[in-house]
Amino acid sequence: MTGSRAVGTKGVPRGERETQILAAGTEEFGRTGYAGASMVEIARRVGVTKPLLYQYFGSKEGLYLACLHRAGDRLTEGVAATMAAGGDPERMPLAVLAAIFATFDHDRYAWKLLRDPTVPATGDIATAAGDYRERLDAFALVGAGQLLGSRGLSDALDVEALAHVWTGVVDSLINWWIDRPGETAVAMTDRCARMMAALFGW
Repeated sequence: MTGSRAVGTKGVPRGERETQILAAGTEEFGRTGYAGASMVEIARRVGVTKPLLYQYFGSKEGLYLACLHRAGDRLTEGVAATMAAGGDPERMPLAVLAAIFATFDHDRYAWKLLRDPTVPATGDIATAAGDYRERLDAFALVGAGQLLGSRGLSDALDVEALAHVWTGVVDSLINWWIDRPGETAVAMTDRCARMMAALFGW
């Protein structure tokens, strides 16, 4: 048998077991960072042996990369689709936030993998994480340019500064959200809408 129907440990299909490992790995890596994460703890969370993790993913680096790609692909695809849909530039920040919250509603620690300061400075993980950050930063620049352009502003440094601020705001909001598991994606989006209305009249 091959593919997702291949049987793994205790009769669990391989694809399902991999999904369980990725979810557990994402939370462990997100909580402790790459450097502090324990393969033993990830195996314990899933209810499998440590050797099975290596059988499936080859190494701690291999598992982290799989978790990182899972998080980064979902996020960048969601943001890209939201921005491609267009609409009022002043409403786009909230739409992007809503997409991010929806993406990570049940997988919040995935966000932390994209900006983990403990990953190796070189190698496949550093390259992949850098690529995702560059793509997200590019989205921020486009959004900032559209928003300022709608106000008749076009200074390049203004756009760059606003994009930088936006990236920091998103990171802060998600870190706040992670600490409040009872706050759903919908509730978080509504909260941000209220804050934007109060601060900017949006």
